[in-house]
Amino acid sequence: MMVSFNTASLIVVEVVNNTTASNKEGFLKSKNQPFTYSEIVTITANFETGIGEGGFGKVFHGHLNDGTPVAVKLLSSSSKQGYKEFQAEAQSLMIVHHKNLVSLIGYCKEDDHMALVYEFMSNGNLRQHLFCMDDATNTTVLNWNQRLQIAVDAAQGLDYLHNGCKPPIVHRDLKPSNILLTENMRAKIADFGLSRAFSTDTGTSSIYTALAGTPGYIDPELHASGTLNKKSDVYSFGIILFELITGLPVQIKNTEHIMHIVEWVTPMIEEGDIRKIIDPRLGNDFDANAAWKAVEIAMWCAQRTSKQRPDISQVIAELKGCIGRNDENVQSEMTCLEMASYSYTLPEAR
Repeated sequence: MMVSFNTASLIVVEVVNNTTASNKEGFLKSKNQPFTYSEIVTITANFETGIGEGGFGKVFHGHLNDGTPVAVKLLSSSSKQGYKEFQAEAQSLMIVHHKNLVSLIGYCKEDDHMALVYEFMSNGNLRQHLFCMDDATNTTVLNWNQRLQIAVDAAQGLDYLHNGCKPPIVHRDLKPSNILLTENMRAKIADFGLSRAFSTDTGTSSIYTALAGTPGYIDPELHASGTLNKKSDVYSFGIILFELITGLPVQIKNTEHIMHIVEWVTPMIEEGDIRKIIDPRLGNDFDANAAWKAVEIAMWCAQRTSKQRPDISQVIAELKGCIGRNDENVQSEMTCLEMASYSYTLPEAR
């Protein structure tokens, strides 16, 4: 049996299903192994435990027969874009392998039944830890070091997609709910349903595409011209970094209107008081130098045009410098002179 996943002239991945006696003995199989629908039902105990909702359907907790925990994303029959996203995600995950990307264990494509089986991430997603803290989610306040490390991990995952894959892959929907956390609070990027690959044969660094993604995280340049490139992900990353720094969501509600997080943070930067920017739940447990540097990096990434933004590899180097500063624990106040060099046009609140 040969299964082909093809996403509109991008790249085609073919997987050969060689059924062997060892495969029949259990559900812990080789990477990207096909599963039958009956196996999916068994793995999830008949879809007993829902743990979330992904780009094209619900996600269920399950176990392989050796006890290994997994997450199973099931395609919803009511999803209009589901099949296309299923193809894109399966295709992307079959060719990418990196410690900061969620690993695909296998898939099911049997008649109308489609599912993807992933490694299970026991600490949920970043959104839960930043904005959904309650007894039900069993989350705790992320400390400053954890936030910086999560940012580095996510940036390293993006760097692999952008600079380690041929052709390069743009995620297109980077946001806190698509950054999953291990038991040690290390981050991995998930949900590749909207990802796109670029052909390097033509030398093109950008493509024209329909608007896709999540409001607030979408590159303003994509809104204006429909042009997608690697820097579109960098913009989204900058917004996430601001969320990590401030503890605030991308869209902030006040009495007058909904503010984009960059609109909120810009006057705070001009005031030069880092304590008005940093998540108050951190108290004094952060280094001011490292915090200002993180703000600088976030603003650099969130520039209005792609030409003004850094490559994600540059971001990694700068963020690791933040961790170094924080570890030194230099408790000195830093003014915002570095920020004065930025001329920033605020994105419209969406």
